[in-house]
Amino acid sequence: MMVDSSEPFTRATLKAAIDNRFGTDARFFTCSAENLTADELIAFLAQRGKFIDTDGGFTTAQEKICQH
Repeated sequence: MMVDSSEPFTRATLKAAIDNRFGTDARFFTCSAENLTADELIAFLAQRGKFIDTDGGFTTAQEKICQH
């Protein structure tokens, strides 16, 4: 979703986009974590260095995404 977006996100706008697309009760899984809320997912991705800072927020890139 972030890779396809041409606009940067803030934590708040990313949370809103996730809630809008997947619903507020959605849970997320990564290769090393499970049952994450949107807020927990955002914190997890930030901690793992998956975001690229830009003016006005952050983006990500395909090479930042695990392929396993």
